[in-house]
Amino acid sequence: MFKYFPTNYVWNLSINLALEMGARVGEIEEMCAPLQEAATQPDAAGTKAFRETWVRMADKLCGLAEEDETLGRLISAGDKYGRASTYYITAERLLAHGSPGRIELYKRFIDVFNKSVRLAGENCERVEIPYDNAHIAGLYTRAEGVGRPAPLLVQVNGLDSTKEMKYRVGLPRWLAQRGVSSLVIDQPGSGEALRLHDMHAVFDSERWASKVVDWLETRADVDPKRIGLEGVSLGGYFCPRAVAFEPRFACGVAWGGNHDWRDVQKKRLAKEGSFPVPHYWEHVRWVWGAKDQDDFMRIAENVHLDGVLDRIKVPFLVTHGSKDSQIPLHWAERTYEQLVNSPKRELKIFTEREGGVQHSSFDNSANAGAFIADWVAETLGGRTAL
Repeated sequence: MFKYFPTNYVWNLSINLALEMGARVGEIEEMCAPLQEAATQPDAAGTKAFRETWVRMADKLCGLAEEDETLGRLISAGDKYGRASTYYITAERLLAHGSPGRIELYKRFIDVFNKSVRLAGENCERVEIPYDNAHIAGLYTRAEGVGRPAPLLVQVNGLDSTKEMKYRVGLPRWLAQRGVSSLVIDQPGSGEALRLHDMHAVFDSERWASKVVDWLETRADVDPKRIGLEGVSLGGYFCPRAVAFEPRFACGVAWGGNHDWRDVQKKRLAKEGSFPVPHYWEHVRWVWGAKDQDDFMRIAENVHLDGVLDRIKVPFLVTHGSKDSQIPLHWAERTYEQLVNSPKRELKIFTEREGGVQHSSFDNSANAGAFIADWVAETLGGRTAL
């Protein structure tokens, strides 16, 4: 893990995520060099300083991209807008719920991300799936070199990630090379579902996952018999739960085992384990729509996989970093142990040898992501060689 700030795990996590999404080290240095003192300050003061330097860099890149546009250099403009969007979301996700300007910053991020994809001609299409009185937004990436309905992996967020973040890390691109399409979504409780539509997380993830499968079955370019599901971080709970209760999924992948999230919350109350974002308790209450802390803890009692996983009768991969400081390794082992009816279950622990030892491999996703992409391709009938 790259530790720019010796004592601030949350900021280091954010920097590592940004690097995985394509940030440049020189720009990281320019944004972070003025923040050494702020990194030791309380959340509110520190986050304000972090936001200022990261938004300043994003704004500068947008200005440079506009100059490229005037010269017709649209690919270059798209590249700069892409990095700018990464810096906007990195600043936004550290803000407390209700912070002045947070929603405006999020909307700015969405606009700049969409512009970057369009100008750079990326293999990425925004889609909207009807759900309740609104929709679930997704990013669709088509399999490469497939002339028939293709297999597809649905990918879902953790507690505080967004579909754009997961897309930028690279799994959709790695899968496309292997003949597998991707649909990365902002499920309820994440991304724009939470920020723009006030859709909160639910423990019974099959409720929204089934609607996604319904929609995918209407597409001629998707093989309905080869739809898998992957979840990162808290998605390591949502994914196994959904696969257990939605039999149309052909396989599942947990990128970070998250077997008993209720226990994780109790440990965090006791000051055990690292927080992924500042203002943590305020953030989780917002995600789950809890009235207060007691209400949140009651909701969290449902967020576990005990008594669920024996329903899974399809291949399932559980991965975990050997030095995960947020979720203990034994929860990934528990998930694997309870997959007793999966015909092809596998537990992959990423070590120092291949990298990706931290939470959901945010410290180095390349080898971990390639392992997952290969496993999915082999399971769903893609390819692992060109």
